[in-house]
Amino acid sequence: MLSLQVYKLAHLLGLFLVFTSLGGLVLHAMNGGDRESNQRRGLVFATHGIGLLLVLVSGFGMLARLGIHGVPGWAAVKLVIWLVIGGLVALPQRVPAASRFVWFLAPALALIAGWLALYKPF
Repeated sequence: MLSLQVYKLAHLLGLFLVFTSLGGLVLHAMNGGDRESNQRRGLVFATHGIGLLLVLVSGFGMLARLGIHGVPGWAAVKLVIWLVIGGLVALPQRVPAASRFVWFLAPALALIAGWLALYKPF
């Protein structure tokens, strides 16, 4: 089993990958780009998916290292938040007008997820 610090680093790397790809995609859509003009769309979606996978695997790894069995309520809410963030990647491509909404929603959701991890309120 990996150390808690390794899981935390992997979790952070996943976060960086998710938000780098999401930010690039949203900015492209806000500047009038569409699906056909995004020549690196595959790279963006792959980066997003790999980031989400790292967040998921390292998150469960941290739970195991902390000796938490099952999925506590705060972790379940975090899973839902990450499902929403995962789905946000499709929105700018389908509804470019929603890009500004995604630009502000994604970091707000990440802040809530971070708060849940730090304070474990339930």
